[in-house]
This record gives sequence, structure tokens and C-alpha cells, in this order.
Amino acid sequence: METLTLSSGTRLAYWQYNKNQKKTIVMIHGFRGTHHGLLKIAQQLPNYRIIVPDLPGFGDSMPFAEQTHSLESYIDFVDEFIEALKLNTPPILLGHSFGSIIASHFAASFPEKMSKLILINPIGAPALEGPRAMLTRLAIMYYWLGKKLPREAASKWLANPAIVRIMSLTMAKTSDKVLRAYIHDQHLRYFSNFTNPKVVAEAFRASVSHDVSQTVSTITVPTLLIAGEKDDITPLEKQQLLASKNPRMQLKVIPDVGHLIHYEKPVEAATLIERFLQQ
Repeated sequence: METLTLSSGTRLAYWQYNKNQKKTIVMIHGFRGTHHGLLKIAQQLPNYRIIVPDLPGFGDSMPFAEQTHSLESYIDFVDEFIEALKLNTPPILLGHSFGSIIASHFAASFPEKMSKLILINPIGAPALEGPRAMLTRLAIMYYWLGKKLPREAASKWLANPAIVRIMSLTMAKTSDKVLRAYIHDQHLRYFSNFTNPKVVAEAFRASVSHDVSQTVSTITVPTLLIAGEKDDITPLEKQQLLASKNPRMQLKVIPDVGHLIHYEKPVEAATLIERFLQQ
């Protein structure tokens, strides 16, 4: 683990792999995740320097000192983080799930600060329009209650192992018992590794208030979308519609997987990434 301090005073934790490689991929994890979630994909890309931070307020990174954990704050964070790395060439930016929202909006605002964009399980449409819209509404109520409860009670509510398990069971599509057990263990270990309930509530609001489709027409860098055939959060037809709106985007679909490509199909995802970056 390495750390740096943002101009706001926020201490940020990040991890580097394959430091001697010339080309760099900066990876942004999803909501309530940490850098751990992207390690399986990172391990399959030995020819690239991989840098993965914990988003402010999650994992080992401090929350933002003064501003809310909004999409705008996370975009500013990515901007400052990349600047602080002092890379010789603009990096490739990769985002998974909520990270795809952050990465796509950053790409629309700062195309000169990156070379290519990769979005895994992109949130390609408003969350309330997906096939699991009812679950999204339940999640809104869940996080709203977490925000209203006293801090200690809210932390216990948001980190409740039974609720985390339900979320994990909902997202996992693999029938492999060993892999399913691994996924549930990862969620139990890291899904509740947040600083406080306020961080979670603010980040959740950002995740359901924005999506990649809001910036699709203004992204000018070459972009790879990697979608899961069975993704319940953004169904395949929405991903196809998203890709059709920008000639710089190409969509690749991995079969028999949903929103957990990073856990269930990391080898397949890394293969698609390698091909895209070699073009």
C-alpha cells in the first residue's frame, strides 16, 4: 500500500503492480467496493503498470475532508490523483460499475488526461429503469434508513451480514459452488469497509443519480465497454444502445455472467482488454 494526501487533506491509499511496465492502467472500483475487487483482473495484465486506489471514504482511504461524496468530488479526486502520479504519458482509465460512471464523466471532462477508456459492467442507463428497478427502490429505502439512524445503529444496519449476503446472492450468476463461496466471502470482507454511514449514503446517491449515458455523446477517447450477458443492473439491450451512440465505443459481451465480471470472468475480461489496447 502507498499513500498520498490530496489538497483537501484527504489521505488516499492506493496499490501498484508491475511498476516497471511503461503503459499504465488506473482502475476505479465500484460502490462499496475497495481495490480488492479489481485484483483478479489486474493479475491477468502483467504487461501493464496497474494502479488501483481505494475511493475516498472506502477501504483504507479517508473520506473527503469537507465536500460531499458526490460524483463531482470523485471526478476531482481522479483528476488530482492522476496529476499526483506524475506519469510520463496519459494513462488508460478503467472503471467498474459505479467506477464506470466516475471514469466516463472524467473522460468527458478531461479527454486529454487519458489515452483510452475501459468500462466494465458500465451503468449504461438510469438505475430505476433497469429490470431490477424494484430492488433499486428498496436499496434507496435501505440507504435512506441508514442515513437517518444514529451513527452506531446505522453502521450496524448497513454492514448487516445477512443483508450483504442477500446482495451478494442477487448479483452472483455462477453455478460454481467454490466461486460462489469466494464471492460471498469477498463481499462479507470488503463490502462494509467504509468510513461511516454518511459516506455510504452520499456515494449511493451519486451512483443512482448518474449513469454513463449522460456523457456517451461527449466522450472522444477510444472506449471499450465490457458487459455481462446477464447483468440485471444495466440489461444488454441498454448496453447495445449506449455503444451505438458513439462511433469510438466498442461493446464486448461476456456470456453467462452478470454484474460481477471482475470476480466471475476476470480472465475473459483481461483478454478483451489486451486486444483493445493492442489495436
